[in-house]
Amino acid sequence: MLKARIGAIYFSRLLENEDLLEAIKNRAEECKVSAGAFILIGALKKAVMGLYKAGEYKCIELDGPFEIGSCMGNIAVDEKGEVIIHAHLVVSNDKGEAFGGHLMKGSKVEPMAELMLFEAIGIDLRRSFDEKTKLKLLKLG
Repeated sequence: MLKARIGAIYFSRLLENEDLLEAIKNRAEECKVSAGAFILIGALKKAVMGLYKAGEYKCIELDGPFEIGSCMGNIAVDEKGEVIIHAHLVVSNDKGEAFGGHLMKGSKVEPMAELMLFEAIGIDLRRSFDEKTKLKLLKLG
Protein backbone atom coordinates (compact mmCIF):
# COMPACT_ATOMS: atom_id res chain seq x y z
CA MET A 1 0.00 0.00 0.00
CA LEU A 2 1.21 3.51 -0.82
CA LYS A 3 0.21 6.76 0.85
CA ALA A 4 -0.03 10.25 -0.65
CA ARG A 5 -1.52 13.64 0.11
CA ILE A 6 -4.05 15.40 -2.06
CA GLY A 7 -2.51 18.38 -3.80
CA ALA A 8 -4.30 20.60 -6.27
CA ILE A 9 -7.76 19.78 -7.56
CA TYR A 10 -8.33 20.75 -11.18
CA PHE A 11 -11.69 21.29 -12.89
CA SER A 12 -11.92 21.13 -16.67
CA ARG A 13 -14.62 20.99 -19.32
CA LEU A 14 -14.22 18.46 -22.12
CA LEU A 15 -15.71 19.59 -25.39
CA GLU A 16 -17.90 18.06 -28.06
CA ASN A 17 -16.16 15.42 -30.21
CA GLU A 18 -13.16 15.06 -27.91
CA ASP A 19 -12.07 11.48 -27.33
CA LEU A 20 -12.84 10.94 -23.64
CA LEU A 21 -9.74 8.89 -22.80
CA GLU A 22 -7.36 11.12 -24.73
CA ALA A 23 -8.92 14.27 -23.24
CA ILE A 24 -8.43 13.01 -19.68
CA LYS A 25 -4.79 12.19 -20.47
CA ASN A 26 -4.23 15.57 -22.14
CA ARG A 27 -5.68 17.46 -19.15
CA ALA A 28 -3.50 15.46 -16.72
CA GLU A 29 -0.41 16.24 -18.80
CA GLU A 30 -1.36 19.94 -19.07
CA CYS A 31 -1.70 20.09 -15.27
CA LYS A 32 1.56 18.12 -14.85
CA VAL A 33 -0.24 15.43 -12.85
CA SER A 34 1.59 12.11 -13.12
CA ALA A 35 -0.03 10.58 -10.03
CA GLY A 36 -3.62 11.05 -9.01
CA ALA A 37 -7.25 10.17 -9.47
CA PHE A 38 -10.25 11.64 -11.25
CA ILE A 39 -14.02 11.59 -11.55
CA LEU A 40 -16.02 12.76 -14.52
CA ILE A 41 -19.65 13.43 -15.46
CA GLY A 42 -21.24 14.42 -18.75
CA ALA A 43 -22.54 12.79 -21.90
CA LEU A 44 -21.30 10.82 -24.90
CA LYS A 45 -22.46 10.24 -28.44
CA LYS A 46 -20.41 7.04 -28.65
CA ALA A 47 -19.04 4.74 -25.95
CA VAL A 48 -16.20 2.27 -26.41
CA MET A 49 -15.56 -0.03 -23.47
CA GLY A 50 -13.51 -3.13 -22.89
CA LEU A 51 -13.87 -6.29 -20.89
CA TYR A 52 -10.62 -7.96 -19.88
CA LYS A 53 -10.61 -11.68 -20.67
CA ALA A 54 -7.77 -14.16 -21.21
CA GLY A 55 -4.99 -11.57 -21.41
CA GLU A 56 -6.70 -9.02 -23.65
CA TYR A 57 -9.58 -6.57 -23.86
CA LYS A 58 -12.67 -7.42 -25.85
CA CYS A 59 -14.12 -4.08 -27.00
CA ILE A 60 -17.74 -3.14 -27.45
CA GLU A 61 -18.79 0.01 -29.31
CA LEU A 62 -22.16 1.56 -28.60
CA ASP A 63 -23.81 4.48 -30.37
CA GLY A 64 -25.56 6.95 -28.07
CA PRO A 65 -26.62 9.35 -26.92
CA PHE A 66 -25.55 8.32 -23.41
CA GLU A 67 -25.48 9.96 -20.01
CA ILE A 68 -22.27 9.21 -18.11
CA GLY A 69 -23.48 7.61 -14.87
CA SER A 70 -19.93 7.16 -13.61
CA CYS A 71 -16.42 7.62 -14.91
CA MET A 72 -13.51 7.34 -12.52
CA GLY A 73 -9.96 6.18 -12.51
CA ASN A 74 -6.37 6.83 -11.67
CA ILE A 75 -3.33 8.45 -13.22
CA ALA A 76 0.17 6.95 -13.15
CA VAL A 77 3.21 6.67 -15.43
CA ASP A 78 4.70 3.62 -17.10
CA GLU A 79 8.32 2.49 -17.36
CA LYS A 80 8.94 5.04 -20.14
CA GLY A 81 7.43 7.93 -18.16
CA GLU A 82 4.26 8.08 -20.29
CA VAL A 83 1.09 9.11 -18.47
CA ILE A 84 -1.29 6.15 -18.18
CA ILE A 85 -5.00 6.69 -17.57
CA HIS A 86 -6.88 3.71 -16.13
CA ALA A 87 -10.61 4.41 -16.13
CA HIS A 88 -13.91 2.61 -15.87
CA LEU A 89 -17.08 3.97 -17.40
CA VAL A 90 -20.80 3.41 -16.87
CA VAL A 91 -23.25 4.98 -19.30
CA SER A 92 -27.03 4.86 -19.59
CA ASN A 93 -29.34 5.28 -22.55
CA ASP A 94 -32.78 6.89 -22.84
CA LYS A 95 -34.41 3.70 -21.50
CA GLY A 96 -32.31 3.75 -18.35
CA GLU A 97 -30.29 0.73 -19.47
CA ALA A 98 -26.73 0.83 -18.20
CA PHE A 99 -23.54 -0.42 -19.82
CA GLY A 100 -20.09 -0.43 -18.31
CA GLY A 101 -16.50 -1.46 -18.67
CA HIS A 102 -12.92 -0.29 -19.08
CA LEU A 103 -12.78 3.05 -20.93
CA MET A 104 -11.16 2.64 -24.34
CA LYS A 105 -10.17 5.10 -27.07
CA GLY A 106 -13.04 6.09 -29.33
CA SER A 107 -15.60 7.29 -26.76
CA LYS A 108 -16.78 10.67 -28.08
CA VAL A 109 -18.04 13.51 -25.91
CA GLU A 110 -21.36 15.19 -26.78
CA PRO A 111 -22.26 17.82 -25.82
CA MET A 112 -19.68 18.09 -23.00
CA ALA A 113 -18.20 16.50 -19.89
CA GLU A 114 -16.80 17.89 -16.64
CA LEU A 115 -13.56 16.51 -15.23
CA MET A 116 -12.40 16.79 -11.61
CA LEU A 117 -8.75 15.77 -11.37
CA PHE A 118 -7.07 15.18 -7.98
CA GLU A 119 -3.30 15.48 -7.79
CA ALA A 120 -1.46 13.03 -5.50
CA ILE A 121 1.55 14.54 -3.72
CA GLY A 122 4.51 12.68 -2.23
CA ILE A 123 4.12 9.56 -4.33
CA ASP A 124 5.69 8.09 -7.45
CA LEU A 125 2.78 6.14 -8.91
CA ARG A 126 3.99 3.75 -11.61
CA ARG A 127 2.59 0.97 -13.77
CA SER A 128 4.68 -1.90 -15.05
CA PHE A 129 3.89 -4.83 -17.29
CA ASP A 130 2.83 -7.99 -15.48
CA GLU A 131 3.59 -11.15 -17.47
CA LYS A 132 0.85 -13.22 -15.82
CA THR A 133 -2.06 -10.85 -16.50
CA LYS A 134 -0.57 -9.11 -19.57
CA LEU A 135 -1.57 -5.79 -17.96
CA LYS A 136 0.35 -2.76 -16.74
CA LEU A 137 -0.35 -2.99 -13.00
CA LEU A 138 0.28 -0.39 -10.31
CA LYS A 139 3.51 -0.97 -8.41
CA LEU A 140 2.45 -0.80 -4.78
CA GLY A 141 5.56 -1.97 -3.02
